[in-house]
Parts: sequence; structure tokens; C-alpha cells
Amino acid sequence: MANRLSFDSAVATGAGDDGSTGLLYGGERIAKDDLRAEAYGTVDEAVAALGLARARLGLKEEYGLLSPALAPLRELILRFQRELFVVAAELATNPDAWDRLEDGRTRVSAAMVEGVEQVLRELEARITMPREFVVPGETPTSAGLELARTIIRRAERRAVALGRDGLIPGPHLLPYLNRLADLLWVLARAAEQAEDRSPTPSRTSRRGARERVERRSTE
Repeated sequence: MANRLSFDSAVATGAGDDGSTGLLYGGERIAKDDLRAEAYGTVDEAVAALGLARARLGLKEEYGLLSPALAPLRELILRFQRELFVVAAELATNPDAWDRLEDGRTRVSAAMVEGVEQVLRELEARITMPREFVVPGETPTSAGLELARTIIRRAERRAVALGRDGLIPGPHLLPYLNRLADLLWVLARAAEQAEDRSPTPSRTSRRGARERVERRSTE
């Protein structure tokens, strides 16, 4: 039996103190180490990793250091963060409620897969493909994207296992994860190459950015 909370909380309920968690649309609770929880929890990790990359771009924009080539990347990252919520919803739904899932909202749709493929084609036409093995870490933004890519691959592995047990309701979730991991690799290369082409900030702009950071640290 779960322990009662000793304080009022808008977030903590104590219902999971016994190691169980609920699924979308209710139904029987599952263990927190159930493969379904592992899968949608891994997707949640990927969303957070993408947030690191997006936050880095936001910081550059705040201090006037974001190149025009990188500006669209923030919205793209946010788009895929939101789409990953759809992936997580599909993974977190009890089979008894699969008939309540909606394409593009709580179930991955064919249009979502096609959308990733379209962005992938457009980016591949604009970047220079590396000719050797890529070691992540050239820029903070690309490193965040690479981290998200590897987490998505782990989510894909978890989802493959679920699919083997007949626990994925739709046909598009696995292709979506596979394409998105490919796209994140390309996005990381695009981020690196865009920053390589960015003009070096002047000494004055660097000093202004540093002063703004210092002011914020004392507020």
C-alpha cells in the first residue's frame, strides 16, 4: 500500500509509492519497470535532451549571437519535442483504450512520418555530408541533438520489444522513431555547419554579452 503524503502537493500523489504507475485513459496500473514505462520514459528523456539543444539556441538568440542559418532550428526542435509527446501517449495507453487514440494527437500518424522524411530530404540537400566518423561535441547545440538521437535509438529498441509482444497499437510508431533518429543526426551536422559559417562576434558584442550575463547573475 502506498504511503500517505505528510504534506499537501499539487504534483506528488503518493499513488506510485508502491512502484506502480498508471497508463493513459486509466485501466490496470503497471510496474514502473514495465517495458511500456521504460519505452515512454525513454521518449521523455529524449524530449529533455532536445530541450538542452533548444535552450542553447535560445541563449544565443538572447545575446544576439544566433546566426540566421540556425534560427529555424529552434522551431524544428520544438516541433519534434511536441511530436514525441504523441509517441509517448501511444506507448502509454492501455490496450483496452486503443480505440480512443487519435492520429496525430495520441497515436503516431503516417503524416508525422512523412513530415520527418520531408525535413530530412530538405536538410540533406543543404548540408555537406561528413566523409569520416563523427565524434559528437563540436558545438553544444549539436551535442544536445546527438544525445537526443542516441536516446531515441534506445526508445526504438524498447519499442521493438513491445511490438514483438503486440503492445504497439499503430503501424507508424517504429518508422517514426527510426526516421527521427536519422534526422537528428543530420540536424546535428546542420547545426555544426551553420555555426562554422557564423560570423565571429566582435569584441564589443562579446563584452556586451558578458556584461548581460554578469548583471543577470547578481539579480
